[in-house]
Amino acid sequence: MPHPVTDPQPAKTAPPAFESWGRYPRYDATIVPLNWQGDFPGVMAGLHGGALPVGLGRSYGDVCLLKDGNLLQTTGMDRLLNFDPETGILTAEAGVSLAKILDFAVPRGFFLPVTPGTKYVTLGGAIANDIHGKNHEAAGSFGNHVPSFELVRSDGSRRVCSPTQNPDWYAATIGGVGLTGVITWAQLKLRPIVSRKIDYEGIQFHGIDEFLDLKRQYQHVEYTVSWVDCASTGRNFARGVFMLGEHSKAPGELKPSPEPKLSVPFDFPGFALNHTTVSLFNSVFFHKQMKAHVKTVQDYEPFFYPLDAVLHWNRGYGKRGLVQFQYAIPWQHAKEGTIEILREIAKSGLASFLAVLKAFGEIPSLGMMSFPQAGIMLALDFPIKPDLTFPLLQRLGDMTLEFGGRLYSAKDAAMTPAQFQAFYPQWQRFAQFRDPRLNSSFWERVTGGE
Repeated sequence: MPHPVTDPQPAKTAPPAFESWGRYPRYDATIVPLNWQGDFPGVMAGLHGGALPVGLGRSYGDVCLLKDGNLLQTTGMDRLLNFDPETGILTAEAGVSLAKILDFAVPRGFFLPVTPGTKYVTLGGAIANDIHGKNHEAAGSFGNHVPSFELVRSDGSRRVCSPTQNPDWYAATIGGVGLTGVITWAQLKLRPIVSRKIDYEGIQFHGIDEFLDLKRQYQHVEYTVSWVDCASTGRNFARGVFMLGEHSKAPGELKPSPEPKLSVPFDFPGFALNHTTVSLFNSVFFHKQMKAHVKTVQDYEPFFYPLDAVLHWNRGYGKRGLVQFQYAIPWQHAKEGTIEILREIAKSGLASFLAVLKAFGEIPSLGMMSFPQAGIMLALDFPIKPDLTFPLLQRLGDMTLEFGGRLYSAKDAAMTPAQFQAFYPQWQRFAQFRDPRLNSSFWERVTGGE
């Protein structure tokens, strides 16, 4: 790939204006924009201390933060470089957002092979966190659809990485949370579509047994995900809505999406999100469809990105911010582990209305430190109430470990070193690939900076 010549001197902004999506923790850092593929590692010569490449900050905890360090913001590297409509392979700079890729791809009859619940993440961030979507059982995680990328190290070395070229670096960088170097460009294999529409079904369920029955019944459907009520107990314990979707096979309109018009303009007061209001929301959400089983056709935006319709929705959790708890427990203990963890959450009284339950499939991830494993995945957000939230996260992390699962680094703000090193026993091998000038507050927290 060509590397435009540019002045390598860093441009700095202070005080920092970068925070993770959870808005916790809040650390000072110097933001250093990377605008060209040739900017790194030249900018490092003028910097003191460690650095970390970051994108749009949609990770939840401290995986995209570096206290008193330098954040190399890649969003200036957002150019589309090449597209082959015969293969569906798009080549783009790592700072391009999935939203921009969709605006380019959808009018040409293509879609992302895997997408998370927001399109406001960068291509490089999707690789570094090996994101997953509603179709993990059918498609695996994001890294499975990245044929190659270029990795640049702080010593100036450049590597094109693929399953056959520098395969160890390829595996270390996918899911490597930005610590192996800076991804300058990457290839992504898109999938064809003929319409923006999704053939959708929503089915109410009561309890984990019904969820598992539905999963088995609809295992042929590409996209499946469930909302689950984590606040209710008794006969309403673990009730939810099982949501299915397939890209419509009926040719239809293909055009870019409009920009969202709604926004949360200020931080909600801390008392606004409590067990009563969340229980009310959960009841309304469960009963919002008038029948137990509905079928309809909808645009892909509300199916894949319902929260993207409201900008800054994280402000709804108040000025303290939020934390997310996300686990994957293998099938051997998935049912009992999920039931016990949901009981612990309901017993805590902490509010969470954004609770997602789904299955991970058998397709192995290509990343050395990737999160997915076959079994059940649960993800939910908690408002930060220091005396309650963090003791609960400690208990839930220990329970996840007890049931043979692991937590997701991209969503974590509380994992202990002992938990992390048990969840990811290959972490010391991965550490051999870490760039010596790159670091993160997450890595320091879970390894002591090794």
